[in-house]
Amino acid sequence: MTIDDTQRDWISFEHDGDTYMFDVTFLMSSWRCIFGEGCRGVHEVDTTDLGHGCCSFGAHFADAADRKRVRAAAQRLTKDQWQNKSVAKQMGGAIGKNDEGEWTTKVHDGACVFLNRADFHSGAGCALHSAAWEADERPMDWKPEVCWQLPLRLTHEIDDVEHTVWTLREWKRRDWGEGGLEFHWWCTEGPEAFVDPEPVVDTLRDEIIGLVGEPVYDILREKLRSRPSTTWVPHPAVRRRNGSDPAVR
Repeated sequence: MTIDDTQRDWISFEHDGDTYMFDVTFLMSSWRCIFGEGCRGVHEVDTTDLGHGCCSFGAHFADAADRKRVRAAAQRLTKDQWQNKSVAKQMGGAIGKNDEGEWTTKVHDGACVFLNRADFHSGAGCALHSAAWEADERPMDWKPEVCWQLPLRLTHEIDDVEHTVWTLREWKRRDWGEGGLEFHWWCTEGPEAFVDPEPVVDTLRDEIIGLVGEPVYDILREKLRSRPSTTWVPHPAVRRRNGSDPAVR
C-alpha cells in the first residue's frame, strides 16, 4: 500500500504579532531517540554495529554563543566522563573549522570527538549528554544546538510587510542537504523509532520551549487538549508499519 507522506495535520495561530505553525502529525506521534537501541546511523549503509547514531560527523554550530556554551561545558568534563578528553587536547581542542571553513565539533576515529564508544566504561553515548545528567542539568544546556534540537526543526519566513511565520516540524533528510538523500536510514522515517507511549509534544517539552518559548508552547498544548489525540492523522512511518489509512476525522 502506498502511503502519502504529505498528508499531515497542522495547527497555526497568532502570538505577539507572529504566526506559528506546528506539524501536529509529528508532535502527536510516538517518536523517540533510539540511540543504542536499533538506530542504524546516518551513513549510506546500515551502521547499527558502530553505535554512532547521528554522531558520525562533526556537529555544526549555530553561532559564536553556541560554541562558547559548548566549550564551557567541555571544560567541565572529566576523563571519567569523556573518553576522548586527552585526544581532544592533542587535537588542539574539540572545536574547530572543517575543510569548508565551518565551525564544528572535531571528528576522531570516524565520529564526533564527544562520542564515547561502546568500549568506554559507561558505554556509548555523548559525553556532554551523560555528564549533564550527572550534574542534574539539562543536556540541551551542554550540547550544540543542532544536537539538542534534533529531530525538531524551526524555520521562519518574513513576508513583504515584515510579518514572520515560524514553522516547527520534524527534521527531514532534505534538511541535511544533498548528503541527507544518501542516508541508508533516517529516524523520523523509520517505524522502529515510533515506540514511545507519550507524544513528542510532551517528551520534547523542554526542547520545544527552547525553540518557541513557553507562552507559545502553552497555547499549542491547550489547542491540542481541545481535540482527542486519536483524531490526528498518524505519522507516515506509523501508517507504513500498520499498513493503515489515515484516521477518519
